[in-house]
Amino acid sequence: MRRHLFPLLAFVALLCAGCATDQRNQTLITTLSAYAGTLRWGDFQSAQQFVDPAVRAANPPSALDLARYAQVRVTGYDEGAGPVPEGENQVRQVVQIGLVNLNTQSERTVIDRQLWRYDPQKKRWWLMSGLPDITRE
Repeated sequence: MRRHLFPLLAFVALLCAGCATDQRNQTLITTLSAYAGTLRWGDFQSAQQFVDPAVRAANPPSALDLARYAQVRVTGYDEGAGPVPEGENQVRQVVQIGLVNLNTQSERTVIDRQLWRYDPQKKRWWLMSGLPDITRE
């Protein structure tokens, strides 16, 4: 009986580990999709809720940053190749964001290099790199 118990326990442990990974991956897909949708609508205020609370507290957007966000319309959000794992609980993603300045009607593209971290306790992905810097090209 003992010789069958160990392989059975090992198999159950592998299944549970796979379920946790699947849940984490599904949460990542859902989070990235929701964040992309939020930015596509140009809702930078709501997008702040995706930023890690410690990062948000340490680097809150200034009044000038918020005014800049209000001055542009998002015309595109291209994830390219999608997220790339970087360690067990982190992924990187490079996104091209198309913007139109509402005052000048000039269009440009900014590159947003995102770093996402998974919090296993809260079962949530947090954006560690902050909101996109729309002043750079």
